[in-house]
Amino acid sequence: MKLPEEFLHFIWQFRLYGSQRLQLASGEDLLVIETGMPNKNAGPDFSRAKLLIGNTTWVGHVEIHVKSSDWLIHQHQLDDAYENVILHVVYEDDEPIYRRDGTLLPVLRLKGLFQAKLLENYQQLIGSANRFPCEKQLAQVDEFLINGFLSRVLVERLEHKSAAVYATVAELKGNWEETFYRLLAKNFGFNINAVPMELLAQSLPQKLLARYKDQPLQIEALIFGQAGFLSQTFAEAYPLQLKTEYLFLKKKHQLTPIDNSLWKFMRMRPQNFPTLRLAQFAALIIRSNHLFSKILTIKGHQSIQKLFEDLPVNPFWKTHYHFNKKADKVSLQLGRSSVANLSINTISLCLFAYGKAMDQSYLMTRAFSLLEHTPAEQNAVIDLYRNAGLEIHTAFNSQALLQLKKTYCNEKKCLNCGIGIKILKK
Repeated sequence: MKLPEEFLHFIWQFRLYGSQRLQLASGEDLLVIETGMPNKNAGPDFSRAKLLIGNTTWVGHVEIHVKSSDWLIHQHQLDDAYENVILHVVYEDDEPIYRRDGTLLPVLRLKGLFQAKLLENYQQLIGSANRFPCEKQLAQVDEFLINGFLSRVLVERLEHKSAAVYATVAELKGNWEETFYRLLAKNFGFNINAVPMELLAQSLPQKLLARYKDQPLQIEALIFGQAGFLSQTFAEAYPLQLKTEYLFLKKKHQLTPIDNSLWKFMRMRPQNFPTLRLAQFAALIIRSNHLFSKILTIKGHQSIQKLFEDLPVNPFWKTHYHFNKKADKVSLQLGRSSVANLSINTISLCLFAYGKAMDQSYLMTRAFSLLEHTPAEQNAVIDLYRNAGLEIHTAFNSQALLQLKKTYCNEKKCLNCGIGIKILKK
């Protein structure tokens, strides 16, 4: 396996080169006072390093390469950002590198300075055929360290997902209430019908529904009508009422329904049919039209979850999964997994995103608390880590593990992972 540059970053950052007092390729003494801060953007690899070379203290950047000639291959000699590099850390010093003023760039050779076991551990980890690199070693890592790193990864996940929230807020000119409504609608589609639910919310703004907050029939008519389910003929009284109301409201507000063919019914349990989900969504809107404002003021996770309990779903749906299809007794309420899904992907996300945007850290803390009191998802990724020895009970950890798998394990970025680093240094 070719020696990766990231491995040398790991050696430098964690001072695994054997001794604090080193010697440059030129023979001068080197004392590393501070290794500097890793730079994930363009430019030198570490910034604000502090070194004592001979009797002179230097503060500046550190650049790391496998071979010193990589400096020229990467054309750093043409980039002003590299003029403040005070040390070139390499595995092999195969070519002298000079600054623009003609002075020789100081070089530290790492070859032979670190334990061979470190590289062996890394190669075994990266080259393993496991379902994720540390699958066989994970159970040996201290639980406290794992949970600490997962907390950091969870923040990364929420920050990444918040980008889409901020994009919608910008599109809606700062309207967080409407943003939350759109995200809530999308997640009521539970993946398979997320797109038509999102299109429905875009075609039916919350401010329009708010005009009918004390008129349940009108809200139900607007939602089912805009979803495209009221264009057919009906025999029963309830859908006939909805159709009559919608035809009036459609003309009054100049509405255009979405394409009914977008909704998916195939290979779904009737309990998840979009018609029943729309009935539950309408019931939630009827109960709390400006839901986000309410969520911002609710403190306890139990109070938040109660918002989704005992929804006033129209009794028609007790015996129907579709307008023209009767059924035996139907459960009108959202199941536990559905409430957990909404808590994870809508409420906690919006609390975090809003808290960060408004610099209100207590809302971000509330998002974490909600995840800590929400059951973990059950899926193939979570099963991988559970089978490897992790105890996973809450969405706090399951969400972090989904991010860990996607951005660290799948990419084999063990050198950027707190768990991987612990295993490598063992």
